[in-house]
Amino acid sequence: MFDNSNKTILVTGCAGFIGSNFVPYFLDKYNDYNIVNLDLLTYAGNLGNLKEAQNNPRYKFIKGDICNRELVEFIFNEYDIRGVIHFAAESHVDNSIKNPGIFIETNVNGTFTLLDVAYKYWMDAPFKYKERFTTDASASAKPRFHHISTDEVYGTLNETDLFTEETPYAPNSPYSASKASSDMIVRSYQETYGLNTVITNCSNNYGPKQHDEKLIPTIIRKALAGENIPIYGDGKNIRDWLYVLDHCKGIDLVYHSGKEANVYNIGGKNERTNLQIVNSITSILDEKVPPKEKIDKESYKELITFVEDRAGHDRRYAIDATKLENELGWKADENFDTGIVKTVNWYLGKYNDN
Repeated sequence: MFDNSNKTILVTGCAGFIGSNFVPYFLDKYNDYNIVNLDLLTYAGNLGNLKEAQNNPRYKFIKGDICNRELVEFIFNEYDIRGVIHFAAESHVDNSIKNPGIFIETNVNGTFTLLDVAYKYWMDAPFKYKERFTTDASASAKPRFHHISTDEVYGTLNETDLFTEETPYAPNSPYSASKASSDMIVRSYQETYGLNTVITNCSNNYGPKQHDEKLIPTIIRKALAGENIPIYGDGKNIRDWLYVLDHCKGIDLVYHSGKEANVYNIGGKNERTNLQIVNSITSILDEKVPPKEKIDKESYKELITFVEDRAGHDRRYAIDATKLENELGWKADENFDTGIVKTVNWYLGKYNDN
């Protein structure tokens, strides 16, 4: 059982990409927290991503669905949950186009279940936290619900503007629509019940432990296997790339110091077209793993293949993180050139071990 002198928080979906980077970072930084990780272990979850944490006495994994209200209520009661950081989500746009229902169930209904259980556990009535959560000397602040969202809720951009916290929502895929819906439900629990919430909307993450289906792991994996590297459309779709550990540091700051009822955008200021991404990665691979030794080609760039564009493919995302930088002092430690080398090195280790 956990040390009761510590605060115990529920962190959902930590067997996935961002959560599995966040947990070791958070446990290493703070000695006064226990973490309960609730994860359904869908195809995108892998407990191997959390091997650094599995023997930590301040960490517990529970396999289960965030939509399972009975289970969520049990966790709150059993572990006296004092905060939630909610990563769990279906997040692959292509999958949301093929099967949108699971995105609505997990991202919308699951978020609602977590919010409603948190509200009823922490509060006696709207805008009235239970006395033990406001007078307990070990609790530095009243319990908080931190919802992790995405820049995709804002839709697509022209060539020059940036997404800010005031950008109107205009989601274009079933995935982004489900995340926009969950953001609105979080907002409603803040406005209607006074639940202490914050939301962070991040740009495209990259780094260790990302699922093989995503763009950067796919480029590396296909190149090493000598297979065609598929790039949608003309390859000129632009994304703002954020190294995953920089995202984790931003989440930490907002969870602890962000203003209640606020939204904070977290972006890397690293805009790249998909074609620039694949050219950067293949150049690094050409140097580190000479292609003639692997696939009998002069360059992995020869494997680049353009495929039919994704339905409803947003042209450009880019985030203005000024609010987070100015209010909380956040700054990305990695630029894309440094982060992508670390990322490629990690995947070379993974794929060469397999």
